[in-house]
Amino acid sequence: MAFYIYEKSSTYIIGKPDSNGVARPDHRQFYKTMSAAKAGLTRIAKAENLLPTDPNHADFRYAICECDMFHKLVEKKVKKKNMMDPTKEFMEPVNTPGYMSPSSESYWSM
Repeated sequence: MAFYIYEKSSTYIIGKPDSNGVARPDHRQFYKTMSAAKAGLTRIAKAENLLPTDPNHADFRYAICECDMFHKLVEKKVKKKNMMDPTKEFMEPVNTPGYMSPSSESYWSM
């Protein structure tokens, strides 16, 4: 069982904070246990250096979910057009990397 930290509004999977204290989307980041995910969320909150009452604080913006449940129930999907046939539209999860999306050139050049 693995866990994700995700942004509640966009459902992007969030990675570890960088040296500037900013946590960016990273579809590869997961945690093996719930306690490790909670520790990661605490690290993000400390790196942001916001007051706990601030609406942009990590406790209000991010949530933790088990991977399978996240992909089944939480993750949003976006409508995109196939690059090779722009008349075909399809739905794909927001966390799909570009090289795995039929809407990108790198998908078709592999």
